[in-house]
Amino acid sequence: MANKKGRRRFGAVRELPSGRWQARYLGPDGRTHPAPHTFPGKRDAEQWLSVVEAEILRGDWLDPDLARISFADYGWAWIKERKVSQRTRDEHDSIWRNHVEPFLGRYQVNQISTEVIRRWRSDLLDSGRSEDRTAKAYRLVRSMFTTAVDDGRIKRNPCRIKGADQHRTPERPHASIEEVYRLADLMPRRYRFLILLAAFSGLRWGELIALRVRDLDRVNMVARVARRTAELRSGRLDVGPTKSAAGVRTVALPRFLADELAEHLAEFAEPGSDGLLFVGKRGGVLRRGNFRREVDWKKILVKAGLPEGFHFHDLRHTGNQMAAEAGATTRELMQRMGQSTARAALIYQHATSARDRQIADELNARVERYRQRES
Repeated sequence: MANKKGRRRFGAVRELPSGRWQARYLGPDGRTHPAPHTFPGKRDAEQWLSVVEAEILRGDWLDPDLARISFADYGWAWIKERKVSQRTRDEHDSIWRNHVEPFLGRYQVNQISTEVIRRWRSDLLDSGRSEDRTAKAYRLVRSMFTTAVDDGRIKRNPCRIKGADQHRTPERPHASIEEVYRLADLMPRRYRFLILLAAFSGLRWGELIALRVRDLDRVNMVARVARRTAELRSGRLDVGPTKSAAGVRTVALPRFLADELAEHLAEFAEPGSDGLLFVGKRGGVLRRGNFRREVDWKKILVKAGLPEGFHFHDLRHTGNQMAAEAGATTRELMQRMGQSTARAALIYQHATSARDRQIADELNARVERYRQRES
């Protein structure tokens, strides 16, 4: 806007030897900021200054220098500064190196538009990346830009593609009660209770191998889940908090497991209340790879009549399915399974311990009926 003498009250424009026009202004930070590009005419430059002035008056102005950092530098710094577990950091690092930085790293943060994001996502899928990996990469980049918005580097998150953070998950198999017992019966005896506990509690592998003797209450038949053990790509074991806040929980166990638990504690658990509940053949933390080799997982699946692609984690799915069939609601399942989702209405809803006991008792009755038929 110009005053009565024709001089602009905000910013200044000047004609360059090339005939194009340059604009600059004094920002709220007390520094002079040039326009990111020149303009074909004086009026164009003045209109740009009017837009900037309006942003300052509305309180929407952002320091353009903050957004001129390369996304490569910004992304690396973001990963380094996040307070997450080492396993999560490793996963972020892998996704960034393989699926994000080679494609988006050359851009400045303020140059990445929704169109650029859409093209990047399409390139990932066209190059053979799975829908699962592409969705994870998209969620990582979206989180980075959310921080950039919070930091005042950009005005709007460019990750605005509906459904891009999701992927179609194929239905995983689950075992019947008969198949669970068949699998447990075929296991070396030290791993029998591991199979039964995984199937009838729904605990994750990392939660199971982190259990201490003190975490199992034999009187009330509950398992207290407070930590998990993760094996990093380096081979190092990382013992830390559960996957999410929802993972810290107490899970009621079917009472038919009491005798199995007592036998396992007497023969295979480490001594003392702080001893590990499950250990490898040579002692120490049970590693997934060692377990699979020792039991010959693929061969034992065939003997148990389970599908070739059945994973240990499918025992957790089995427990979830059985709890649902026992009458657990979605909210109760989330508490029992230690699940945390994007649905804010469900994240902090907790089932009562009394209802969790009812679920376990119903599951107990179902298995007892099966065992009576088999005896």
